[in-house]
Amino acid sequence: QVQLVESGGGLVQAGGSLRLSCAASGRTFSSYTMGWFRQAPGKEREFVARISRGGGSTSYGDSVKGRFTISRDNAKNTVYLQMNSLKPEDTAVYYCAASAGVVGGERRYDYWGQGTQVTVSS
Repeated sequence: QVQLVESGGGLVQAGGSLRLSCAASGRTFSSYTMGWFRQAPGKEREFVARISRGGGSTSYGDSVKGRFTISRDNAKNTVYLQMNSLKPEDTAVYYCAASAGVVGGERRYDYWGQGTQVTVSS
Protein backbone atom coordinates (compact mmCIF):
# COMPACT_ATOMS: atom_id res chain seq x y z
CA GLN A 1 0.00 0.00 0.00
CA VAL A 2 1.29 3.43 -0.97
CA GLN A 3 -0.18 6.73 0.08
CA LEU A 4 0.56 9.80 -1.99
CA VAL A 5 0.18 13.41 -0.89
CA GLU A 6 0.63 16.27 -3.34
CA SER A 7 1.55 19.81 -2.39
CA GLY A 8 2.78 23.01 -3.99
CA GLY A 9 -0.23 24.03 -6.00
CA GLY A 10 -1.57 27.55 -6.02
CA LEU A 11 -2.34 30.64 -8.05
CA VAL A 12 0.32 31.99 -10.40
CA GLN A 13 0.39 34.46 -13.26
CA ALA A 14 0.98 33.34 -16.81
CA GLY A 15 4.68 32.94 -17.46
CA GLY A 16 5.38 32.05 -13.86
CA SER A 17 6.61 28.86 -12.25
CA LEU A 18 5.50 26.38 -9.63
CA ARG A 19 7.00 23.22 -8.24
CA LEU A 20 4.71 20.43 -7.18
CA SER A 21 5.78 17.76 -4.75
CA CYS A 22 4.33 14.33 -4.10
CA ALA A 23 5.37 12.59 -0.91
CA ALA A 24 4.90 8.83 -0.73
CA SER A 25 4.53 6.64 2.32
CA GLY A 26 6.09 3.25 2.63
CA ARG A 27 9.51 1.80 2.00
CA THR A 28 8.95 0.65 -1.58
CA PHE A 29 8.80 4.03 -3.32
CA SER A 30 11.78 3.22 -5.53
CA SER A 31 10.00 0.20 -6.95
CA TYR A 32 7.32 2.34 -8.58
CA THR A 33 7.30 4.31 -11.78
CA MET A 34 5.77 7.66 -10.92
CA GLY A 35 3.54 9.84 -12.99
CA TRP A 36 1.82 13.19 -12.96
CA PHE A 37 -1.61 13.73 -14.47
CA ARG A 38 -3.98 16.65 -14.56
CA GLN A 39 -7.67 17.22 -15.03
CA ALA A 40 -9.33 20.49 -15.89
CA PRO A 41 -13.06 21.09 -15.33
CA GLY A 42 -15.13 19.40 -18.02
CA LYS A 43 -12.12 17.69 -19.54
CA GLU A 44 -10.67 14.21 -19.41
CA ARG A 45 -7.67 13.38 -17.30
CA GLU A 46 -4.46 14.13 -19.18
CA PHE A 47 -1.03 12.55 -18.88
CA VAL A 48 1.62 15.11 -17.93
CA ALA A 49 4.86 13.28 -17.17
CA ARG A 50 6.34 9.99 -16.06
CA ILE A 51 9.65 9.01 -14.48
CA SER A 52 11.20 5.57 -14.16
CA ARG A 53 11.98 3.90 -10.87
CA GLY A 54 15.60 5.01 -10.83
CA GLY A 55 14.91 8.39 -12.41
CA GLY A 56 16.95 7.72 -15.52
CA SER A 57 14.06 7.80 -17.97
CA THR A 58 11.34 10.41 -18.33
CA SER A 59 8.53 11.13 -20.74
CA TYR A 60 6.14 14.06 -21.17
CA GLY A 61 2.83 14.92 -22.68
CA ASP A 62 3.07 17.02 -25.81
CA SER A 63 1.42 20.03 -24.20
CA VAL A 64 4.10 20.36 -21.52
CA LYS A 65 7.28 19.30 -23.29
CA GLY A 66 10.06 21.82 -22.84
CA ARG A 67 8.25 23.59 -19.99
CA PHE A 68 7.79 20.95 -17.27
CA THR A 69 10.40 18.71 -15.68
CA ILE A 70 9.73 15.62 -13.58
CA SER A 71 12.27 14.40 -11.07
CA ARG A 72 12.40 12.18 -8.02
CA ASP A 73 14.39 11.72 -4.84
CA ASN A 74 14.10 8.11 -3.73
CA ALA A 75 15.87 8.87 -0.45
CA LYS A 76 13.04 11.29 0.37
CA ASN A 77 10.24 9.21 -1.18
CA THR A 78 9.25 12.25 -3.21
CA VAL A 79 8.56 13.03 -6.84
CA TYR A 80 8.53 16.58 -8.17
CA LEU A 81 7.08 18.45 -11.09
CA GLN A 82 8.80 21.71 -11.95
CA MET A 83 6.46 23.79 -14.08
CA ASN A 84 7.85 26.79 -15.95
CA SER A 85 6.35 29.20 -18.47
CA LEU A 86 2.90 28.41 -17.18
CA LYS A 87 -0.10 29.16 -19.35
CA PRO A 88 -3.77 29.61 -18.43
CA GLU A 89 -4.49 26.31 -20.15
CA ASP A 90 -2.30 24.57 -17.56
CA THR A 91 -5.00 25.29 -14.98
CA ALA A 92 -6.15 21.97 -13.55
CA VAL A 93 -6.03 19.68 -10.57
CA TYR A 94 -2.71 17.86 -10.67
CA TYR A 95 -2.42 14.29 -9.42
CA CYS A 96 0.57 12.09 -8.83
CA ALA A 97 0.30 8.36 -9.26
CA ALA A 98 2.41 5.27 -8.66
CA SER A 99 2.70 2.42 -11.15
CA ALA A 100 3.92 -1.07 -10.34
CA GLY A 101 4.12 -2.04 -13.98
CA VAL A 102 2.42 -2.68 -17.30
CA VAL A 103 -0.71 -4.76 -17.66
CA GLY A 104 -2.00 -5.85 -21.04
CA GLY A 105 0.45 -3.57 -22.80
CA GLU A 106 -0.61 -0.48 -20.91
CA ARG A 107 0.90 1.08 -17.85
CA ARG A 108 -1.38 0.72 -14.89
CA TYR A 109 -1.28 3.24 -12.08
CA ASP A 110 -2.13 1.54 -8.81
CA TYR A 111 -2.15 4.44 -6.36
CA TRP A 112 -3.27 8.04 -6.69
CA GLY A 113 -2.96 11.15 -4.60
CA GLN A 114 -5.82 13.47 -3.75
CA GLY A 115 -4.66 16.20 -6.13
CA THR A 116 -3.51 19.79 -5.83
CA GLN A 117 -5.06 22.74 -7.63
CA VAL A 118 -2.97 24.81 -10.02
CA THR A 119 -4.53 28.00 -11.35
CA VAL A 120 -2.77 30.16 -13.91
CA SER A 121 -4.17 33.63 -14.44
CA SER A 122 -3.80 35.52 -17.70
